[in-house]
Amino acid sequence: MAHLDTQPPADETGQVVRLLELLAADAPLSEVAAVDAPSPARELALRIAGAREVHQHREAGLAALLDTARELAAASDPGSVLEAITRRARRLVGTDLAYLTLYDPEAGDTFMRATDGSVSAAFQSVRLALGAGLGGLVASTHKPYWTADYWSDERFRHTSAIDGAVGEEGIIAICGTPLLVESHFVGVLFAANRSSRPFTREEVALLGNLATLAAVTLVQTRALADAEHAHETVRQYADGVEKAAAAHDRFASLVLGGGGVDDLTAGLAELLGGWAVLTDETGARQSGAGPAPEPRPGRRSRGADPVGAFDSLPELATGRLVEHGGVYAVAVTAARERLGTLYVGGVGALSDSEQRTVERAGLVTALVLLFERQAADARQSARNRLVSDLVTRRGSREERLSLARTTGFDPQQPFSLLVLRGDDTAGQRALLISASAATGENALVGSHDGDVVALVPAAHPGPEPRSTSSAPAAAAPSGAAGTDLASDPDALARSVAARIGKRTCVTVAGVGPVSDVDAIEVAHDEAARTVGALIALGHRGQGAAATQLGFAGLIVGSDPDVDDYVRKLLGPLADYDERRGTDLLGTLTAYFAAGGSPRHAAGTLHVHVNTVSQRLERIGALLGESWQSPDHALELQIALRLRALQAPA
Repeated sequence: MAHLDTQPPADETGQVVRLLELLAADAPLSEVAAVDAPSPARELALRIAGAREVHQHREAGLAALLDTARELAAASDPGSVLEAITRRARRLVGTDLAYLTLYDPEAGDTFMRATDGSVSAAFQSVRLALGAGLGGLVASTHKPYWTADYWSDERFRHTSAIDGAVGEEGIIAICGTPLLVESHFVGVLFAANRSSRPFTREEVALLGNLATLAAVTLVQTRALADAEHAHETVRQYADGVEKAAAAHDRFASLVLGGGGVDDLTAGLAELLGGWAVLTDETGARQSGAGPAPEPRPGRRSRGADPVGAFDSLPELATGRLVEHGGVYAVAVTAARERLGTLYVGGVGALSDSEQRTVERAGLVTALVLLFERQAADARQSARNRLVSDLVTRRGSREERLSLARTTGFDPQQPFSLLVLRGDDTAGQRALLISASAATGENALVGSHDGDVVALVPAAHPGPEPRSTSSAPAAAAPSGAAGTDLASDPDALARSVAARIGKRTCVTVAGVGPVSDVDAIEVAHDEAARTVGALIALGHRGQGAAATQLGFAGLIVGSDPDVDDYVRKLLGPLADYDERRGTDLLGTLTAYFAAGGSPRHAAGTLHVHVNTVSQRLERIGALLGESWQSPDHALELQIALRLRALQAPA
């Protein structure tokens, strides 16, 4: 028989090679899209090129922000800072002009302070009342607003003074974002265009990051200018100013050098000569340096940690430094969101300049955490798309295998699949973070259809014996010493539910082991049905596999093992009958059919009632004392019925 030629045509191979050459050369997306290659290869190349352009754009934005930080750090007075801010804003967003208004607390409005690209004198001297125009709305709400056509946008209260100045400047599209330092409003930063221009969310976020950096720098520059004018005060606190300058240089160099929160806490502890600890928004320690008090072993609550004992004090909400029992604390916030708390201790009484150093450290820490969160969110978004592709079998098998392996997860090796469903009050982002921590760094965790899905690789091939104990498994991730939970989906589900349940209620269903990328869809469907069954059966907040749900597991399972179910329940009686030649199974069937009456069962079996009683005692000895409880009896009756249906006609 002649062999069929399965090789692709030479021209298709050449187009695929062309795609690879373009990707290797970092060609733009438009060039990759112009190649007429086979559909799967072209689609994958477009996804890779598109993802690369997104990352390049994000990296360019972060690099521009770092360049801005360097330029702002070199500015010596508030005027040069404002000019640098508007110049950078216009360049980063790519608009016709940029401008900045500052808040006047005495007049209760904002006034134009710096512009770049403006040609109208009336526009450069305009004042905006709170709530008037786009800028007034940003100033009154402390939230960003943007519009592609200011004149037709009815969200803003138009006034003759503002509209006249905007019209003279020829502005059509405007984006404004507030300058906030903690909860204090400083002003508004704008980017505007003289033609209709929609603003993307990435551009709004970039302008917001610049505004955050600008606000912090502006306040610092103002403070420095005030200090320079107060010559006598500077002389009295020369040592404090020197420490503050050293702290500023230290923090700036750490951030510009790519340092993280560990470097910031270490630098703060070194500057002040004590210890520093950073906790996250839940009160758990995230970083620490120096001889800080250790948390009490075996407990994770805030009250068990002497460092975070006053994490919930209302004074922290002011954004100022709080002292309690010789420990100083400042809330780490960004965009009015609490990201954590920075603690300092072992330093005695802090001077004013040292207190400002701690507060400055809190601001810088917030900026670093914000950047880290944005990067983590981008990575998680890619994982969410990959998990969704895997559980829906979207794309070719080769594409799914390749994309999964780029994350370090091999879907051709044994793993268990978990579906985690939290309460409506549980945040999806928090549940994703908790699931990643509970399943280990080797797991692939993402969201799909409102649930969190975790693919947890086994430490070695082949399933472990399935646990039948009802006690919760040890709360350890995959690969823990003494057991491989990922090979036992029931134990893994119970372990993950127990770990995350310390913070929030989550129901977990496990399926596995699975060892093929095409089997993920079926495994996910079974796990989703199982988690729904757990909640419907009143087991919210617990974990289990479908095989551990008794007869309910037969309903939700994609491949119900009826033989195993019947054997598990009736095996002791069947073995006894086979060894002794008795008919305990028939007696049990007659007993249930008679409504639990030994006398009526004896009539059906044509034996004495005492014989039935003796057999029932033997059944109790073999099945356990709970065999007549409602739940156990129901399972036994279902097993007897299934056994009868399995019998040949």
